[in-house]
Amino acid sequence: MLTGRKKEVQYLQKFFEKNGSQFVVIYGQRGVGKTRLVREFADESPCFYYACREAGEREQQFQWGRELSDAGIAVEEFPTWQELFEASLQDIPDKQILVLDEFQYLMKSSPSFIEEMAAFVEGQAEKRSVLVIMVSSSTSWVENSMVKKMGMAAYKISGLLKIKPLGFFELREAFPNYSSEQAFGLYAVLGGNPGLWKCMSPTKNLKENICDTILSPVGALHDECRRILSEELRELGVYQTILSALASGHHKLNDIYAYTGFSRAKISVYLKNLMELELIEKVFSYDTAGREHMQKGVYRICNHFVHFTFTYLYPGSSKLAAVAEEDFYERDIVPTFRRFMSYAFKEACREYMMREAARGEFPFRISSVGEWAGKAGDIDIIAQSESGETLLAVCQCEREAFPYEDYEWMLFLAEKAKLSADHIWLFTDKEFDARLMAEARGKENLSLILF
Repeated sequence: MLTGRKKEVQYLQKFFEKNGSQFVVIYGQRGVGKTRLVREFADESPCFYYACREAGEREQQFQWGRELSDAGIAVEEFPTWQELFEASLQDIPDKQILVLDEFQYLMKSSPSFIEEMAAFVEGQAEKRSVLVIMVSSSTSWVENSMVKKMGMAAYKISGLLKIKPLGFFELREAFPNYSSEQAFGLYAVLGGNPGLWKCMSPTKNLKENICDTILSPVGALHDECRRILSEELRELGVYQTILSALASGHHKLNDIYAYTGFSRAKISVYLKNLMELELIEKVFSYDTAGREHMQKGVYRICNHFVHFTFTYLYPGSSKLAAVAEEDFYERDIVPTFRRFMSYAFKEACREYMMREAARGEFPFRISSVGEWAGKAGDIDIIAQSESGETLLAVCQCEREAFPYEDYEWMLFLAEKAKLSADHIWLFTDKEFDARLMAEARGKENLSLILF
Protein backbone atom coordinates (compact mmCIF):
# COMPACT_ATOMS: atom_id res chain seq x y z
CA MET A 1 0.00 0.00 0.00
CA LEU A 2 1.41 3.38 -1.02
CA THR A 3 1.92 5.91 1.76
CA GLY A 4 1.54 9.64 1.20
CA ARG A 5 1.09 9.45 -2.60
CA LYS A 6 -2.67 9.98 -3.00
CA LYS A 7 -2.30 13.16 -5.11
CA GLU A 8 0.30 11.54 -7.36
CA VAL A 9 -1.95 8.54 -8.03
CA GLN A 10 -4.85 10.88 -8.83
CA TYR A 11 -2.61 12.77 -11.25
CA LEU A 12 -1.77 9.60 -13.17
CA GLN A 13 -5.37 8.40 -13.07
CA LYS A 14 -6.49 11.65 -14.69
CA PHE A 15 -4.36 10.93 -17.76
CA PHE A 16 -5.30 7.26 -17.85
CA GLU A 17 -8.99 8.17 -18.01
CA LYS A 18 -8.53 10.67 -20.85
CA ASN A 19 -9.42 9.70 -24.40
CA GLY A 20 -6.54 8.94 -26.75
CA SER A 21 -2.86 8.48 -25.91
CA GLN A 22 -0.72 10.55 -23.57
CA PHE A 23 2.93 10.92 -22.60
CA VAL A 24 3.68 11.67 -18.94
CA VAL A 25 7.12 12.29 -17.41
CA ILE A 26 7.59 11.29 -13.75
CA TYR A 27 10.86 12.34 -12.12
CA GLY A 28 12.49 12.79 -8.73
CA GLN A 29 15.50 11.78 -6.65
CA ARG A 30 16.58 8.16 -6.70
CA GLY A 31 14.84 6.16 -3.99
CA VAL A 32 11.98 8.63 -3.58
CA GLY A 33 9.44 6.02 -4.69
CA LYS A 34 8.80 6.72 -8.39
CA THR A 35 9.02 3.12 -9.60
CA ARG A 36 6.84 1.77 -6.81
CA LEU A 37 4.26 4.48 -7.47
CA VAL A 38 4.08 3.67 -11.18
CA ARG A 39 4.15 -0.11 -10.75
CA GLU A 40 1.35 -0.08 -8.17
CA PHE A 41 -0.68 2.39 -10.24
CA ALA A 42 -0.40 0.15 -13.32
CA ASP A 43 -0.87 -3.10 -11.41
CA GLU A 44 -4.46 -3.73 -12.52
CA SER A 45 -4.11 -2.45 -16.10
CA PRO A 46 -2.51 -3.93 -19.24
CA CYS A 47 1.09 -2.79 -18.84
CA PHE A 48 4.61 -3.44 -20.08
CA TYR A 49 7.48 -2.21 -17.91
CA TYR A 50 11.03 -1.77 -19.15
CA ALA A 51 13.96 -0.67 -16.99
CA CYS A 52 16.28 1.18 -19.36
CA ARG A 53 19.99 0.45 -19.20
CA GLU A 54 22.87 2.86 -19.40
CA ALA A 55 23.97 1.39 -22.72
CA GLY A 56 24.29 2.01 -26.44
CA GLU A 57 21.29 1.97 -28.77
CA ARG A 58 21.85 -1.55 -30.12
CA GLU A 59 22.36 -3.02 -26.64
CA GLN A 60 19.26 -1.21 -25.40
CA GLN A 61 17.18 -2.72 -28.20
CA PHE A 62 18.64 -6.15 -27.52
CA GLN A 63 17.79 -6.01 -23.79
CA TRP A 64 14.26 -4.74 -24.42
CA GLY A 65 13.74 -7.48 -26.99
CA ARG A 66 15.14 -10.12 -24.64
CA GLU A 67 12.64 -9.11 -21.94
CA LEU A 68 9.81 -9.37 -24.45
CA SER A 69 11.05 -12.84 -25.45
CA ASP A 70 11.15 -13.85 -21.78
CA ALA A 71 7.50 -12.78 -21.58
CA GLY A 72 6.65 -15.09 -24.49
CA ILE A 73 6.52 -12.39 -27.19
CA ALA A 74 8.53 -13.23 -30.30
CA VAL A 75 10.85 -10.50 -31.61
CA GLU A 76 14.08 -10.34 -33.58
CA GLU A 77 17.38 -10.54 -31.68
CA PHE A 78 18.08 -6.87 -32.44
CA PRO A 79 14.64 -5.37 -33.11
CA THR A 80 14.00 -1.84 -34.34
CA TRP A 81 12.25 0.71 -32.16
CA GLN A 82 9.07 0.29 -34.18
CA GLU A 83 9.15 -3.47 -33.67
CA LEU A 84 9.70 -3.01 -29.93
CA PHE A 85 6.80 -0.57 -29.60
CA GLU A 86 4.48 -2.90 -31.52
CA ALA A 87 5.51 -5.96 -29.50
CA SER A 88 5.14 -4.14 -26.15
CA LEU A 89 1.47 -3.35 -26.72
CA GLN A 90 -1.47 -5.72 -26.94
CA ASP A 91 -4.20 -5.78 -29.59
CA ILE A 92 -6.98 -4.83 -27.21
CA PRO A 93 -9.44 -1.92 -27.11
CA ASP A 94 -8.66 -1.05 -23.47
CA LYS A 95 -6.12 1.64 -22.71
CA GLN A 96 -2.65 0.27 -22.00
CA ILE A 97 0.35 1.52 -20.07
CA LEU A 98 3.96 1.49 -21.24
CA VAL A 99 6.49 2.35 -18.53
CA LEU A 100 10.05 3.32 -19.45
CA ASP A 101 12.06 3.58 -16.24
CA GLU A 102 15.18 5.80 -16.33
CA PHE A 103 14.25 6.80 -19.88
CA GLN A 104 17.06 9.36 -20.00
CA TYR A 105 19.35 6.45 -20.90
CA LEU A 106 17.26 5.83 -24.02
CA MET A 107 17.36 9.50 -24.92
CA LYS A 108 21.12 9.70 -24.53
CA SER A 109 21.86 6.55 -26.54
CA SER A 110 19.32 7.19 -29.31
CA PRO A 111 18.44 10.80 -30.22
CA SER A 112 15.71 9.60 -32.59
CA PHE A 113 13.99 7.40 -30.00
CA ILE A 114 11.42 9.89 -28.70
CA GLU A 115 10.39 11.06 -32.18
CA GLU A 116 9.95 7.47 -33.37
CA MET A 117 7.89 6.59 -30.32
CA ALA A 118 5.67 9.68 -30.69
CA ALA A 119 5.10 8.89 -34.38
CA PHE A 120 4.27 5.27 -33.56
CA VAL A 121 1.74 6.18 -30.86
CA GLU A 122 0.09 8.73 -33.15
CA GLY A 123 -0.14 6.11 -35.88
CA GLN A 124 -1.96 3.78 -33.49
CA ALA A 125 -4.70 6.31 -32.66
CA GLU A 126 -7.42 4.41 -34.52
CA LYS A 127 -6.30 1.02 -33.23
CA ARG A 128 -5.46 1.50 -29.54
CA SER A 129 -4.62 4.11 -26.92
CA VAL A 130 -1.66 4.07 -24.57
CA LEU A 131 -0.42 6.00 -21.57
CA VAL A 132 3.36 6.20 -21.88
CA ILE A 133 4.93 6.89 -18.48
CA MET A 134 8.57 7.92 -18.70
CA VAL A 135 10.41 7.84 -15.38
CA SER A 136 13.74 9.50 -14.51
CA SER A 137 15.92 9.87 -11.42
CA SER A 138 18.02 12.56 -13.11
CA THR A 139 16.18 15.64 -11.87
CA SER A 140 18.77 18.06 -13.22
CA TRP A 141 18.60 16.50 -16.71
CA VAL A 142 14.79 16.61 -16.78
CA GLU A 143 14.61 20.22 -15.64
CA ASN A 144 17.51 21.60 -17.65
CA SER A 145 18.18 19.39 -20.69
CA MET A 146 15.20 17.19 -21.51
CA VAL A 147 13.16 19.63 -23.62
CA LYS A 148 16.15 20.59 -25.75
CA LYS A 149 17.06 16.92 -26.21
CA MET A 150 13.51 16.04 -27.28
CA GLY A 151 13.17 18.87 -29.77
CA MET A 152 9.72 19.14 -31.34
CA ALA A 153 8.69 15.86 -29.68
CA ALA A 154 8.59 17.75 -26.37
CA TYR A 155 5.23 19.18 -27.48
CA LYS A 156 3.82 15.66 -27.19
CA ILE A 157 4.35 15.60 -23.42
CA SER A 158 0.95 15.71 -21.74
CA GLY A 159 2.09 15.90 -18.13
CA LEU A 160 5.16 16.46 -15.99
CA LEU A 161 5.15 15.39 -12.34
CA LYS A 162 7.97 15.74 -9.85
CA ILE A 163 7.85 13.19 -7.04
CA LYS A 164 9.03 14.92 -3.90
CA PRO A 165 10.37 13.29 -0.74
CA LEU A 166 7.85 12.15 1.84
CA GLY A 167 7.46 13.98 5.12
CA PHE A 168 8.19 13.30 8.76
CA PHE A 169 4.69 11.99 9.48
CA GLU A 170 5.00 9.32 6.76
CA LEU A 171 8.28 8.20 8.35
CA ARG A 172 6.49 7.85 11.67
CA GLU A 173 4.01 5.50 10.02
CA ALA A 174 6.90 3.41 8.68
CA PHE A 175 8.55 3.24 12.14
CA PRO A 176 5.54 3.08 14.50
CA ASN A 177 7.56 1.82 17.48
CA TYR A 178 9.94 4.78 17.48
CA SER A 179 9.58 7.52 20.08
CA SER A 180 9.31 11.11 18.82
CA GLU A 181 12.99 11.69 19.56
CA GLN A 182 14.08 8.55 17.69
CA ALA A 183 11.82 9.40 14.75
CA PHE A 184 13.16 12.95 14.52
CA GLY A 185 16.68 11.55 14.62
CA LEU A 186 16.02 9.07 11.83
CA TYR A 187 14.33 11.76 9.73
CA ALA A 188 17.33 14.04 10.27
CA VAL A 189 19.63 11.32 8.89
CA LEU A 190 17.53 9.93 6.02
CA GLY A 191 15.06 12.68 5.15
CA GLY A 192 11.94 11.70 3.24
CA ASN A 193 13.55 9.13 0.95
CA PRO A 194 11.66 5.82 1.35
CA GLY A 195 14.41 4.02 -0.58
CA LEU A 196 16.73 4.77 2.34
CA TRP A 197 14.05 3.93 4.91
CA LYS A 198 13.87 0.40 3.50
CA CYS A 199 17.48 -0.18 4.50
CA MET A 200 16.61 0.38 8.16
CA SER A 201 14.88 -2.10 10.44
CA PRO A 202 11.79 -0.90 12.34
CA THR A 203 12.69 -3.38 15.09
CA LYS A 204 16.12 -1.82 15.74
CA ASN A 205 16.57 1.44 17.63
CA LEU A 206 18.16 4.53 16.08
CA LYS A 207 21.67 3.74 17.30
CA GLU A 208 21.56 0.15 16.04
CA ASN A 209 20.26 1.22 12.63
CA ILE A 210 22.91 3.91 12.18
CA CYS A 211 25.73 1.64 13.36
CA ASP A 212 24.69 -1.40 11.31
CA THR A 213 23.55 0.32 8.12
CA ILE A 214 25.68 3.47 7.82
CA LEU A 215 28.76 3.31 10.03
CA SER A 216 29.64 -0.34 9.37
CA PRO A 217 31.92 -0.74 6.32
CA VAL A 218 29.58 -3.50 5.09
CA GLY A 219 26.43 -1.49 5.84
CA ALA A 220 23.95 -1.00 2.99
CA LEU A 221 24.32 2.79 3.14
CA HIS A 222 27.98 3.11 4.06
CA ASP A 223 28.96 4.35 0.58
CA GLU A 224 25.58 5.81 -0.37
CA CYS A 225 26.70 9.43 -0.28
CA ARG A 226 29.60 8.77 -2.64
CA ARG A 227 27.20 7.00 -5.01
CA ILE A 228 24.84 9.99 -4.93
CA LEU A 229 27.67 12.35 -5.84
CA SER A 230 29.53 10.21 -8.38
CA GLU A 231 26.35 9.39 -10.28
CA GLU A 232 25.92 12.98 -11.47
CA LEU A 233 29.20 14.80 -10.81
CA ARG A 234 32.83 14.79 -11.86
CA GLU A 235 35.70 16.29 -9.86
CA LEU A 236 34.41 14.80 -6.62
CA GLY A 237 37.34 16.28 -4.72
CA VAL A 238 36.10 19.81 -5.39
CA TYR A 239 32.49 19.05 -4.55
CA GLN A 240 33.39 17.19 -1.37
CA THR A 241 35.55 20.10 -0.22
CA ILE A 242 32.66 22.53 -0.70
CA LEU A 243 30.19 20.19 1.05
CA SER A 244 32.64 19.81 3.93
CA ALA A 245 32.83 23.60 4.20
CA LEU A 246 29.05 23.89 4.36
CA ALA A 247 28.70 21.07 6.89
CA SER A 248 31.27 22.70 9.16
CA GLY A 249 29.38 26.00 9.28
CA HIS A 250 30.80 28.02 6.36
CA HIS A 251 27.58 29.13 4.69
CA LYS A 252 28.50 32.29 2.77
CA LEU A 253 30.53 32.58 -0.42
CA ASN A 254 33.40 34.43 1.26
CA ASP A 255 33.50 31.88 4.08
CA ILE A 256 33.61 28.99 1.59
CA TYR A 257 36.36 30.82 -0.32
CA ALA A 258 38.42 31.22 2.86
CA TYR A 259 37.90 27.55 3.77
CA THR A 260 38.58 25.99 0.37
CA GLY A 261 41.00 28.38 -1.34
CA PHE A 262 39.06 27.96 -4.59
CA SER A 263 38.26 31.08 -6.60
CA ARG A 264 34.87 32.68 -5.99
CA ALA A 265 33.94 32.17 -9.63
CA LYS A 266 34.73 28.45 -9.39
CA ILE A 267 32.81 28.08 -6.14
CA SER A 268 29.76 29.78 -7.65
CA VAL A 269 29.69 27.32 -10.57
CA TYR A 270 29.97 24.30 -8.29
CA LEU A 271 27.34 25.65 -5.90
CA LYS A 272 24.99 26.06 -8.85
CA ASN A 273 25.56 22.43 -9.88
CA LEU A 274 24.91 21.20 -6.34
CA MET A 275 21.70 23.23 -6.20
CA GLU A 276 20.50 21.76 -9.50
CA LEU A 277 20.94 18.31 -7.98
CA GLU A 278 19.00 19.44 -4.89
CA LEU A 279 21.89 18.60 -2.59
CA ILE A 280 22.21 22.17 -1.33
CA GLU A 281 19.96 25.22 -1.33
CA LYS A 282 20.35 28.96 -1.22
CA VAL A 283 18.44 30.46 1.68
CA PHE A 284 16.10 33.25 0.64
CA SER A 285 14.98 35.21 3.66
CA TYR A 286 11.32 36.17 3.99
CA ASP A 287 10.94 39.69 2.62
CA THR A 288 10.17 42.13 5.42
CA ALA A 289 10.68 45.84 6.07
CA GLY A 290 13.78 44.99 8.12
CA ARG A 291 15.93 44.21 5.09
CA GLU A 292 19.01 45.88 6.56
CA HIS A 293 19.11 43.17 9.25
CA MET A 294 18.85 40.22 6.83
CA GLN A 295 21.61 37.83 5.86
CA LYS A 296 22.13 37.39 2.13
CA GLY A 297 23.91 34.76 0.06
CA VAL A 298 23.58 31.93 2.60
CA TYR A 299 23.89 28.31 1.41
CA ARG A 300 23.19 25.08 3.26
CA ILE A 301 23.03 21.34 2.60
CA CYS A 302 19.39 20.31 2.17
CA ASN A 303 19.83 16.60 1.38
CA HIS A 304 19.61 15.00 4.82
CA PHE A 305 21.82 12.00 4.12
CA VAL A 306 24.54 14.09 2.45
CA HIS A 307 24.39 16.47 5.41
CA PHE A 308 24.81 13.59 7.88
CA THR A 309 27.71 12.14 5.90
CA PHE A 310 29.65 15.40 5.72
CA THR A 311 28.92 16.27 9.33
CA TYR A 312 30.11 12.95 10.76
CA LEU A 313 31.44 10.28 8.37
CA TYR A 314 33.58 12.44 6.10
CA PRO A 315 35.55 14.27 8.83
CA GLY A 316 35.66 11.13 10.98
CA SER A 317 36.84 8.69 8.29
CA SER A 318 40.13 7.79 9.98
CA LYS A 319 38.62 7.34 13.41
CA LEU A 320 35.72 5.30 12.04
CA ALA A 321 38.20 2.89 10.46
CA ALA A 322 40.01 2.45 13.78
CA VAL A 323 37.22 2.09 16.36
CA ALA A 324 34.02 0.11 16.73
CA GLU A 325 30.91 1.63 15.19
CA GLU A 326 29.20 1.86 18.59
CA ASP A 327 32.14 3.80 20.05
CA PHE A 328 32.18 6.21 17.12
CA TYR A 329 28.45 6.76 17.52
CA GLU A 330 28.69 7.56 21.24
CA ARG A 331 31.81 9.75 21.06
CA ASP A 332 31.49 11.51 17.71
CA ILE A 333 27.77 11.65 16.92
CA VAL A 334 25.79 11.80 20.17
CA PRO A 335 27.39 15.00 21.62
CA THR A 336 26.28 17.18 18.67
CA PHE A 337 23.41 15.17 17.24
CA ARG A 338 20.64 17.30 18.75
CA ARG A 339 22.10 20.36 17.05
CA PHE A 340 22.40 18.42 13.79
CA MET A 341 18.70 17.50 14.09
CA SER A 342 17.58 21.13 14.19
CA TYR A 343 17.20 21.59 10.41
CA ALA A 344 15.05 18.47 10.07
CA PHE A 345 13.05 19.43 13.16
CA LYS A 346 12.17 22.77 11.56
CA GLU A 347 11.01 20.92 8.45
CA ALA A 348 8.76 18.69 10.56
CA CYS A 349 7.30 21.69 12.40
CA ARG A 350 6.56 23.40 9.11
CA GLU A 351 4.93 20.20 7.86
CA TYR A 352 2.77 20.13 11.00
CA MET A 353 1.77 23.74 10.40
CA MET A 354 0.74 23.08 6.79
CA ARG A 355 -1.26 20.02 7.90
CA GLU A 356 -3.12 22.17 10.41
CA ALA A 357 -3.84 24.70 7.67
CA ALA A 358 -5.15 21.95 5.36
CA ARG A 359 -7.52 20.82 8.12
CA GLY A 360 -8.76 24.36 8.70
CA GLU A 361 -7.15 24.46 12.16
CA PHE A 362 -4.78 27.36 11.41
CA PRO A 363 -5.58 30.88 12.70
CA PHE A 364 -5.89 32.22 9.14
CA ARG A 365 -5.65 31.29 5.47
CA ILE A 366 -1.94 31.16 4.59
CA SER A 367 -0.89 33.27 1.62
CA SER A 368 2.89 33.02 2.04
CA VAL A 369 5.31 31.14 4.26
CA GLY A 370 9.07 31.23 4.74
CA GLU A 371 11.88 31.89 7.20
CA TRP A 372 13.80 34.99 8.20
CA ALA A 373 17.60 34.70 8.11
CA GLY A 374 18.83 37.60 10.20
CA LYS A 375 22.31 38.83 11.02
CA ALA A 376 21.57 38.41 14.73
CA GLY A 377 19.60 35.17 14.42
CA ASP A 378 16.80 33.40 12.57
CA ILE A 379 13.03 33.23 12.86
CA ASP A 380 12.32 29.64 11.86
CA ILE A 381 8.88 30.04 10.29
CA ILE A 382 6.88 33.07 9.18
CA ALA A 383 3.36 32.65 7.82
CA GLN A 384 1.17 35.50 6.62
CA SER A 385 -2.30 35.98 5.19
CA GLU A 386 -3.10 38.23 2.25
CA SER A 387 -4.21 40.92 4.70
CA GLY A 388 -0.91 40.73 6.61
CA GLU A 389 -1.98 38.68 9.63
CA THR A 390 1.23 37.08 10.85
CA LEU A 391 2.29 33.96 12.72
CA LEU A 392 5.87 33.50 13.89
CA ALA A 393 7.25 30.14 15.00
CA VAL A 394 10.44 28.98 16.69
CA CYS A 395 11.49 25.32 16.63
CA GLN A 396 13.76 24.20 19.47
CA CYS A 397 15.17 20.69 19.78
CA GLU A 398 18.70 21.31 21.06
CA ARG A 399 17.91 21.83 24.75
CA GLU A 400 16.21 19.70 27.36
CA ALA A 401 13.62 22.44 27.90
CA PHE A 402 12.54 25.34 25.69
CA PRO A 403 13.78 28.35 27.68
CA TYR A 404 11.89 31.61 28.16
CA GLU A 405 14.98 33.43 26.91
CA ASP A 406 14.56 31.92 23.44
CA TYR A 407 11.03 33.31 23.32
CA GLU A 408 12.34 36.75 24.30
CA TRP A 409 15.04 36.50 21.65
CA MET A 410 12.45 35.71 19.00
CA LEU A 411 10.54 38.87 19.98
CA PHE A 412 13.77 40.85 19.61
CA LEU A 413 14.38 39.36 16.15
CA ALA A 414 10.79 40.17 15.17
CA GLU A 415 11.53 43.82 15.97
CA LYS A 416 14.65 43.67 13.81
CA ALA A 417 12.61 42.14 10.98
CA LYS A 418 9.91 44.77 11.59
CA LEU A 419 7.25 42.12 12.01
CA SER A 420 4.23 42.29 14.26
CA ALA A 421 3.36 38.86 15.65
CA ASP A 422 -0.39 38.25 15.78
CA HIS A 423 0.24 34.62 16.69
CA ILE A 424 3.30 32.83 18.08
CA TRP A 425 3.86 29.08 18.00
CA LEU A 426 6.77 27.53 19.89
CA PHE A 427 7.76 23.93 19.10
CA THR A 428 9.84 21.41 21.04
CA ASP A 429 10.07 17.64 21.40
CA LYS A 430 11.16 17.90 25.05
CA GLU A 431 9.38 20.33 27.39
CA PHE A 432 8.88 24.03 28.09
CA ASP A 433 10.30 25.77 31.14
CA ALA A 434 7.92 26.88 33.89
CA ARG A 435 8.19 30.60 33.14
CA LEU A 436 7.26 30.06 29.50
CA MET A 437 4.29 27.88 30.44
CA ALA A 438 3.06 30.60 32.80
CA GLU A 439 3.46 33.18 30.03
CA ALA A 440 1.39 31.04 27.64
CA ARG A 441 -1.44 30.75 30.17
CA GLY A 442 -1.76 34.53 30.17
CA LYS A 443 -1.51 35.11 26.40
CA GLU A 444 -4.08 33.79 23.97
CA ASN A 445 -1.83 34.34 20.94
CA LEU A 446 1.03 32.22 22.35
CA SER A 447 0.82 28.46 21.68
CA LEU A 448 3.25 25.86 23.03
CA ILE A 449 3.36 22.75 20.85
CA LEU A 450 4.97 19.57 22.14
CA PHE A 451 5.69 16.97 19.45
